[in-house]
Amino acid sequence: MNEHILLHIVLLLTVAVITVSISRRLHFPPILGYIIVGIIVGPNGFGWIQQEKNIELLAEFGIVFLLFAIGLEFSFSQMYAMRKQVFGLGTAQVLATASVIYIISTFAGLDANTAIVVSGAFALSSTAIVIKQLTEQSEIQSRHGRASLGILIFQDIMAIPLLILIPTLAMSGGEDGALSWALGMAFLKGVLVVVIMHLIGKYLLRPLFHEVASAKSQELFTLTVLTVALGAATFTEEMGLSMTLGAFLAGMMLSETEYRHQIESDIRPFQDILLGLFFVTVGMLISIDILAKHFWVIIAITLSIIFIKGAVLYTVSRLFQKEGGVALRISLTLSQVGEFGLVLMTLAFTYKLLPQEIGNILLTAAVLSMSVAPFLVKFNGKIAKKLHKGSYSVSHHEIENTIEQDNKNINKHVILCGFGRVGQTVSRFLHKSNKRFIALDMDIKRVHEARAAGESVYYGDAAKETILNAASLSKAKSVIITFNDFHASIKIIKTVRALDPNIPILVRTIDDQHVNELTEAGANEVVPDTFESSIMLASHLLLMIGEPPSQVLKQTRNIRKNRYKTLENYYPGEDDNPLEQHQVMKGIIHTVLIEDTMFAVGKSIKQLNLSELNVQIDAIKRGHVRGENPSSDTVLRLDDHVVISGLPEDIKCAEKFLKKGKKI
Repeated sequence: MNEHILLHIVLLLTVAVITVSISRRLHFPPILGYIIVGIIVGPNGFGWIQQEKNIELLAEFGIVFLLFAIGLEFSFSQMYAMRKQVFGLGTAQVLATASVIYIISTFAGLDANTAIVVSGAFALSSTAIVIKQLTEQSEIQSRHGRASLGILIFQDIMAIPLLILIPTLAMSGGEDGALSWALGMAFLKGVLVVVIMHLIGKYLLRPLFHEVASAKSQELFTLTVLTVALGAATFTEEMGLSMTLGAFLAGMMLSETEYRHQIESDIRPFQDILLGLFFVTVGMLISIDILAKHFWVIIAITLSIIFIKGAVLYTVSRLFQKEGGVALRISLTLSQVGEFGLVLMTLAFTYKLLPQEIGNILLTAAVLSMSVAPFLVKFNGKIAKKLHKGSYSVSHHEIENTIEQDNKNINKHVILCGFGRVGQTVSRFLHKSNKRFIALDMDIKRVHEARAAGESVYYGDAAKETILNAASLSKAKSVIITFNDFHASIKIIKTVRALDPNIPILVRTIDDQHVNELTEAGANEVVPDTFESSIMLASHLLLMIGEPPSQVLKQTRNIRKNRYKTLENYYPGEDDNPLEQHQVMKGIIHTVLIEDTMFAVGKSIKQLNLSELNVQIDAIKRGHVRGENPSSDTVLRLDDHVVISGLPEDIKCAEKFLKKGKKI
């Protein structure tokens, strides 16, 4: 490794780029791509990275930043809002799963320490895979989605004692008395560390970051974040606890500051690279020889993990009075091993708590369970519908019947998809205009609150035909999607268009990135928040400086009528990337000075015919006078400033043509 370290790094990055690209095209999680890279480059693959110390060092830094990133996303307010799901369902799931796996492990002949590590690791599920997949499927606010999220939050909390437990088990040497003493000391140390980190976060970190932010130095801010993360990891390691615990606590402390989003933005490059390296190191631990030698054993363990976790999750969910279909969807969603499980097993390897061959078999099975997870999450609805047809159908029929019975005589109404802040604002305007509406939302708490207040709001997925039919889509005047979830919006638009090709659909989006895709899917109007905020800001300004309200209204109407075309081009700055793929704000504005050697001198706009190059002449500045939308007969003169707009590549061609007279 030391002889050709640069060559090895280049090879590692090359394999990573190719493998992760392929995994993305196959809709596999990038995590699995990185693990495959580790298998290829590691000592059990082509052997490009041989030294164990290098592997351990990379793994440690990768784990530190994984835990720091998860700590940043950890929210006490979110945990409190979902406390029943988190501390009820989550506690029962983790304890029941860990207990069952511990009993099976001991019967399989594993020693107590190994059984504890395996049961703790296998009780946890993949936060990254599950949340990403549920979000893409617009199921994060569904009943099974919120229950799964609550369980995942508790699993993240349980990572703290488990991270303390691994080094404690190693120090105890497996003796009962020593283990009890070590656990007691570790608990006291853990409490002390949490208290100290809390005090540091409350009294030191906030003023520290305030001072750093006031310096307005990006380098200093990023350096401070790295120092805090690694300093916390070093502190807990010196206390005889896991360094990852310190990183997690540091992330949690910083998540409570007003600088959280800036920290997330600054740390992301380090986080993504080092997380990738961590999963590469996990792959390095996997042996192809062991996979081939114990193939059927590994497959059996993988299926057992999915079945045992699924059975426990299903049973616990049913005990918490979840319907059969919902319980099955929860169990399918969370039946894999997760990132924290891999972290715990990697740490166990470091502390010699897992025998090499047995650990490798279990690690390989855990990775395979993660590879199956996206497909189980993706098809959880279809599987639940087949296996729980009765209760699943009854549940949905009840929802549909409620919507249908409550709105038997409704017509010329608006269907509101989403009843969040924007949806509620729209509903108030409809109320004041005496227009009827039916709102559909997936947040059960919000629906209960709104219905208790007499609002026409129902729990239901607006992407389902049966729900839309129950909401009398055929008699509705319009459909409006008020949330900014692109994937959910596309699903709803396609479903609505399949039922009614002509009904007007108005869609909200956060920016201009997906406007064309939403329009092509069937939306009549797409309203980007960024454009609307710009329009409202400009409107208020014009009114403040004395512009007649009628003129302001006329301008805003024209901009909206022309689908924001007036706003589609902009003057790029140094920080703007001309290759960035925008959907609406895609053109740039550029000025070309006409000099005496240019082809364009003495030519009329009509003769130049720049429209063939997909470029438009917006204005000509002659001296101190700027003429907007010049006539096609206008002849260009020396020292004219020609203002042109179009795509960056077309602008480049047009400028060359104005200079040399050659169209490329």
